[in-house]
This record gives sequence, structure tokens and C-alpha cells, in this order.
Amino acid sequence: MSNLLGHFTVVVPAAGVGKRMRSSCPKQYLTIENITILEHTVQRLLSHEAISHVIIALGENDEYFPSTSLVNHKNITCVTGGKERVDSVLAGLKYLDAGQEQWVLVHDAARPCVRHQDLTRLINYCLKNDHGGLLASPVRDTMKQANTEQLVASSLDRSQMWHALTPQMYKTLELTAAITAALAKGISITDESSAMEASGFASGLVNGSSDNIKITQPEDLFLAEFILNQQKNNLQSEVVCE
Repeated sequence: MSNLLGHFTVVVPAAGVGKRMRSSCPKQYLTIENITILEHTVQRLLSHEAISHVIIALGENDEYFPSTSLVNHKNITCVTGGKERVDSVLAGLKYLDAGQEQWVLVHDAARPCVRHQDLTRLINYCLKNDHGGLLASPVRDTMKQANTEQLVASSLDRSQMWHALTPQMYKTLELTAAITAALAKGISITDESSAMEASGFASGLVNGSSDNIKITQPEDLFLAEFILNQQKNNLQSEVVCE
């Protein structure tokens, strides 16, 4: 990793309103220990040795970002996002000079608990294999497929199933082309991997920690706070042991 210090850019789509949180502000601006989720997430990314730049795609009328500690940060660029997540990601990609930055990572604003070792594992995998991939965790529970009446239609084989996480990392030109093509065809794009799949690009599954949760429901906020504190305590213990 030493020859890649400060080399990569991460696009963070943060234009969503987070309706499922039932809060008065977008979920990325809810706080954990008086720090917004967005700040936790971006600070975690920029503290990794291989990440030097974060592009945040904000809502057009975002009134919360100016009061965060991220304003005027030398390693942060803000762009105007779109109605859907994919529109915000594309806005971030268009800011990049693909000729200068061959690779790009995309990470959810509401995933503040991503571990540095997972970021390293993803970056190393993509560079070694020369194709993109995403952090993911194997499905552990029995999976059921429902019918239209929400009755069990069948039980699915979980051995080949994974939960998609972020970051997801791809070559900048390929990801931009894949998203653009999918939008032109009216294909539903839920993450970067789905756009790459639609264009026939390889996408590797890189084992990531299951505590890399996405905050979507009110109870997730308390779980994220617990995880962040556990991670902090574990890091402090490791330092003391050294």
C-alpha cells in the first residue's frame, strides 16, 4: 500500500432525505455524540492512508452542510447531487478527470463504521485483479422468497448469496459509461455493481465486516453508536498493547 498513499478519491452521495428515519433532517445530518453521521463517515474515509480526496454530492438546497466541520476542508469537494442516488454518484464521477484518476470508490454517506482493513482489502483486490469489486458479507440467515400475498414461495440457497455493502470500487471510465448506459436504457440502478453487471463488467465480492452497517431505521443510530465506540475501544486497546 505504501506506493498508493493518498492516491484515491471516494464519491459520497449525500443528497437523500432519508424518509425511513422519520426525522426532521436528512439522516446524514443526525448526530452520534454531537458529530453528524456524514462527518463520521467522511473522517473515517480520509483517515485511511490511501484516500486523499472525497467528493460529496449534496442536495441542491442543502441547508445543513454549511454548519459541519467539513466545510472548506482542503481534501473535500462538493457537487450538486440529483433526485436518485445514482444521479448523485454520476455527478461526482463527472467532476473527476478519468485520465488522471483511473479508479474511484463510492461509499454510502450513512455507513460511518467502515473499517480501514476492509478498505485496504478492497483496494488491493481491485488492483491485483485489474477489475472492480465491492465489499460484501455472506448471508447467514435462511432466505425466503415471497409471493404476491407475502407468503413463502420458496427457500433460497444462501451459499451463493451476499449482502452488498460499500465502498464499491471500479475504474472511473467504466463506471461512468456503465451508469450512463443504464440510465439511457431505463435500467434500475441500486448500486454501482448493478450498473457494472448490466454492462457486462466483472465485479468481485470482497469479504467485508458485518458491522459496516447502513443507517436506515431509527434503531440503527443506536447500533452505529455502539459499533463506533467498540471500534474506538478496540483501537485504543491495540495501541496500549503495543
